[in-house]
Amino acid sequence: MKLVKIVSLTALGASLAFIGGCQLFGAAESSSSSSASASSSTPSFQESSLPGGGVAFPQNERIHLSTDQKWIASEGHLSDLIRLQWTAERAKPAISWADENGVDKTAIVSHNKANNPEQHDHKHISIETTMSPTGENKDELFTRFEIPYDTDVAEIRTHSSNFNVMDGILRVAAEGKRDIEFAKTGKDNATTPLWTLRTDSGEKDGNNGANFNIIRYDDKGEPIDSAVTVSRNDGNVGIGTNAPESKLDVAGDSIRIRESKTPDSANSPGNQGDMAWDENYVYICVAKDTWKRTELKSW
Repeated sequence: MKLVKIVSLTALGASLAFIGGCQLFGAAESSSSSSASASSSTPSFQESSLPGGGVAFPQNERIHLSTDQKWIASEGHLSDLIRLQWTAERAKPAISWADENGVDKTAIVSHNKANNPEQHDHKHISIETTMSPTGENKDELFTRFEIPYDTDVAEIRTHSSNFNVMDGILRVAAEGKRDIEFAKTGKDNATTPLWTLRTDSGEKDGNNGANFNIIRYDDKGEPIDSAVTVSRNDGNVGIGTNAPESKLDVAGDSIRIRESKTPDSANSPGNQGDMAWDENYVYICVAKDTWKRTELKSW
């Protein structure tokens, strides 16, 4: 087996060397001395010292691939210059990056099924990085970001990681409604929504439509109502209603101010519109630092 491997490595190295030699010859066709020098310095290939073996290209050498082919399915996608294929259902072709000690630190992986036959089919391409060197899964590669395939809607998922947008904009754009959903996860990556931040559809002239909504859901993931709505046209805020008609429109039968407050005098600090209460009075600030009150009586 080792002999076959050595022969294979030698054959691959010779083939690549031949290609490289031809390229060098073509580039320096007018100079036989340059060609001879290039041929004598053609680098040799060797077996990789990293786990799993393979062919090691000479250090600092570069692979240059180019094409003038189009990406056409009927012709076999002739422009895919690198093609990684799995030939067993649980195989995982990957490109990985290792540190100076040969330890894998990051990888791009695409595969069909999980290692564990009891898990659901993965069917995704993922970007993976190592876990904390002091944590439970020390130095293990773990999926941080994945995009499924064989689906008409490309979901983008992150696992055990924060998603930060540094000094930029996180934008959700669409012709219809635009959602940011908070959900709980279940079996086989199923999700059940709990809350959704939404701008609804139906934009019209005059800043109408695309109102902002905070939607709540029941335990089965069915929407209950828009707990809070903000009108884009006039800034009205609705609680329990999606059509607020005043600056604060509450679709309910009570509003509660939990803490009591008693202004020291009719000229206590306050802003117009402030309200307070205690066990004897309701207080309203009618102008800057100007309070009035009405007495509360039992019935």
